[in-house]
Amino acid sequence: MASPVPNVLTMGEPAGIGGEITLKAWAHHRHAVQPFFILDCPERLRGIAKALSLDVEIQPISGAEQAADCFTAALPVMPLVNAVDATQGKISLANAAAIMESIERAVAFSLNGEVAALITNPIQKDALYAAGFRFPGHTEYLAELAGGNMQPVMMLASPMLRVVPVTVHVSLRRALDLLSVDGIIRQGQIAIDALRRDFGIAVPRLAVAGLNPHAGEAGNLGDDEGRLIVPAIEALRKFGAEVFGPVPPDALFTPRARQGYDAALCMYHDQALIPIKALDFDHAVNITLGLPIVRTSPDHGTALDIAGKGVADPSSLVAALTMASDIACHRRDAQAD
Repeated sequence: MASPVPNVLTMGEPAGIGGEITLKAWAHHRHAVQPFFILDCPERLRGIAKALSLDVEIQPISGAEQAADCFTAALPVMPLVNAVDATQGKISLANAAAIMESIERAVAFSLNGEVAALITNPIQKDALYAAGFRFPGHTEYLAELAGGNMQPVMMLASPMLRVVPVTVHVSLRRALDLLSVDGIIRQGQIAIDALRRDFGIAVPRLAVAGLNPHAGEAGNLGDDEGRLIVPAIEALRKFGAEVFGPVPPDALFTPRARQGYDAALCMYHDQALIPIKALDFDHAVNITLGLPIVRTSPDHGTALDIAGKGVADPSSLVAALTMASDIACHRRDAQAD
């Protein structure tokens, strides 16, 4: 019987909590998740495990197919070519090459079908910018590496809520300028397609947030709803989904409202991320829609302030590992139909 296809995990920022939560995810949840391996430095992970008194055996591997065979007894680690010299909590530009190598090789494994899904540990983008990183964020870098034809879309998902922002990593002032009917339709269509393909929802229910207080109060508090959001909603209904709104943003995330939709399409970054982080921070997952590969990530940053202290919670990473496997399974089932 063939070994199950593993997932691959990237190193992320080595000065952050990525190593710790990876070790804890394996130590405490390896019997509940699909086998995975991480592209990292074995000695670095051994050092973290020793410093934090984590009982984790590290097993270097040279091929993805080796991961499943050793997973229950040891954490499979595929060594990086570039050196990693990290002190917990202290950023070093010298690690930029290793961080990017980990991401690039993980994407290659995904495109080649050697892994079922890609899970990324958080990176410290401002540190990479200083080393020449030219992308607004992790998602845009992955999109270029994956070579997909669709523009990537960020979804944050947990058992309590799914949200998709129309505009993402730009200032709020810039986000308002970027909003357009076509942009809302594009993000909404990708969200609808993902709810079908990645979550198995035959007829998705998409709630669309208003932009202004009280969704514009019939134009008295802003005309963006009438000019941009309503025409986009009417167009999105043609994609076989239940699309409704604009819903006043202050009412969209109440317990009763959340029972009425499968995902909320929000107009800007914080309108989407504040409610899901407030509701379910430990179990929220960042999913990249619109790529030819499955990619998830914990919904938190590198947490440099607690790195090396042994207090990092692996719950979001475990949720990302689980959701990645579920999405990969839904995609396989959709292809088989």
